[in-house]
Amino acid sequence: MNKNLLNLDRFRLKTFLDSLRARPDADDEIEVRPDPVRLADVAAILHDNPRAVLFERAGAAGYPLTGNALASRTRMAHAFGTTPRGLLPEILKRLRSKPEIVEIPRELAPVQEIVATGDEVDLTELPINLQHGLDGGPYISAAIDFAFDPSSGWTNVGLRRLMIRGRTETGIDLVAPSDLRVILLESLAKKKHLPLSIVVGSHPIDYLAATMRLPVDELGLMAQLRGAPLPVVKCVTNDLKVPADAEWVIEGYLDAAGYVEPEGPYGEFLGYYGGVKINPVFRVTAITRRKDAVFQTLTIGGNAMGRTDTAQLCALRTEVLAWRALESAVREVRAIYAPPATGGVYNLRVALQQRVPGEARNAIAAIFASVANVKNVFVVDPDIDIFSDEQIEWALGTRFQPERDLVVQGGFRTLPLDPSLDEGAATGSKAGFDLTWTFGSGNRMEATTPVPPKFEGRRFESVKAALADGPKFFEELMAAVGSDDGGDVVRALEELRAEGVLARETERGRYLLREQAMPAP
Repeated sequence: MNKNLLNLDRFRLKTFLDSLRARPDADDEIEVRPDPVRLADVAAILHDNPRAVLFERAGAAGYPLTGNALASRTRMAHAFGTTPRGLLPEILKRLRSKPEIVEIPRELAPVQEIVATGDEVDLTELPINLQHGLDGGPYISAAIDFAFDPSSGWTNVGLRRLMIRGRTETGIDLVAPSDLRVILLESLAKKKHLPLSIVVGSHPIDYLAATMRLPVDELGLMAQLRGAPLPVVKCVTNDLKVPADAEWVIEGYLDAAGYVEPEGPYGEFLGYYGGVKINPVFRVTAITRRKDAVFQTLTIGGNAMGRTDTAQLCALRTEVLAWRALESAVREVRAIYAPPATGGVYNLRVALQQRVPGEARNAIAAIFASVANVKNVFVVDPDIDIFSDEQIEWALGTRFQPERDLVVQGGFRTLPLDPSLDEGAATGSKAGFDLTWTFGSGNRMEATTPVPPKFEGRRFESVKAALADGPKFFEELMAAVGSDDGGDVVRALEELRAEGVLARETERGRYLLREQAMPAP
């Protein structure tokens, strides 16, 4: 591809925000605040806000800042050019594509239009806000990290948070298992600094790519999910390659001293605080950006999880992992949904068309074994809308017998941040809720959902002629004679009953002529 023909604005964050402002329902999706705003006020404005917010002049320096940009499935679907229900199929389709990465020279890279190095580097000048009352300090929560993995030759991409410790250093949480932690430990064993570059402010698709943990070069994963070539540029103070169309890049390295400094507490993605941990130090060597760069914060934690950026990202990652696990376990998965209200990780809903008895249990077992963070699995028949809390509650109340349909198993690897774990617990338990009808029993009248009559079917000259054609429900008889209120059908049935020729089905209750009735065995 000709590098000069690349559209370096198509996948920038600002372009995405502009597209939200152009939607017919823009007032529901984005709130623009043109007046200056104190960084101390940002968190309260974003909390429980269903809209993305663009602060056009944030903090003392007046940089543009956005939050909640990813905090709804509608906005994530908009980023992929699809609908909320079509989002997972679109992601899965893109993951099957071949990635293309294009390196461009620095003079063409918008993210290096302005470069600060040496004494010019000052994190305290950036619009980084205190997100939660007990946090250890202001955090860069929208930090996409890029590191080179010498063992594979791939670029590792992740999503992390950085606690500001000074003008040129931050803390970084690398306690939980992750690819970056493995790479860092190998570097520490050699007593070497680990080069690291951080993108802040990028297209929602890039943030989703950063949450994935797939055994591939994750620059390629980013290109796959974009569905377009990914332009990259070499950093100014290290050899890492980052998206050339990003808003901001913070370059530096993880110090070879290793795990030496306290980091935290911090309001975590499960809705509760994580405590103070001893973590590495990230030392900043350069900050580069676009001339009109938009800084970004990701909302996380609190009691409105479904309206946070991180919960939406985690939910989509969970759905992708679950779909891949179920592809080989069962045949007809119709839909998967991870509700963001639980952080997007703990509860999973699966709509399944069972072909043989036991497939619902197979689906539960497959998720138990392969998606570590999922704790509760709900499997329903295809007639249940898994995106509807109301319908899931209905299925749980009417199709579930705890003694028969509850699957509970223990001893699984778990998420250490799970606040329900007993202190010191190394493993956790999982529950499967089989909310499907017992195989083969879903066609009973008692398992049929009432819906308003549709009055469809052939027309006949009389009710008797209609019944001569075969058994009919009352709705079908009204349609057969074009009845407006059903009174004429009642009178016609009364006459047939008086003639002794009318009968009813025992189970389904359809009307039929007596000669059509099956004799009792």
